[in-house]
Amino acid sequence: MTDARFLLDSNICIYILDDAHSMAAERLQLCDSGEAVVSSTTYAEVALGIPRTPDALTGFAALFEVVPVIAIDRAAAWQYALLPFKRARFDRLVAAHALALDLTLVTNDTTDFVDIPGLKLENWT
Repeated sequence: MTDARFLLDSNICIYILDDAHSMAAERLQLCDSGEAVVSSTTYAEVALGIPRTPDALTGFAALFEVVPVIAIDRAAAWQYALLPFKRARFDRLVAAHALALDLTLVTNDTTDFVDIPGLKLENWT
């Protein structure tokens, strides 16, 4: 398994789940195993929002077989405490997790994160 490089935001996961041929899904397919991961916060957000249908649940399970879930740890919690307050606290927690792990955050909402010093961003859409 390759070292992680990318932390996927919930909107990227949703694009992948909604369309296996989306730009985000195609970009994920270019990653080596373990190169793209998600925060446990993102996993919870996506789990909350998916329809409770067999197809959606199967797709959800399949995505997170490919994309490992990384738990929030003390370093990520400390990074969160250092960030300026802003609404969308889950976004801030995911950003803090990316900073703590020194990963590039992959999101379609880059404008929500531009005020965070040192955060590396990519948009796969």
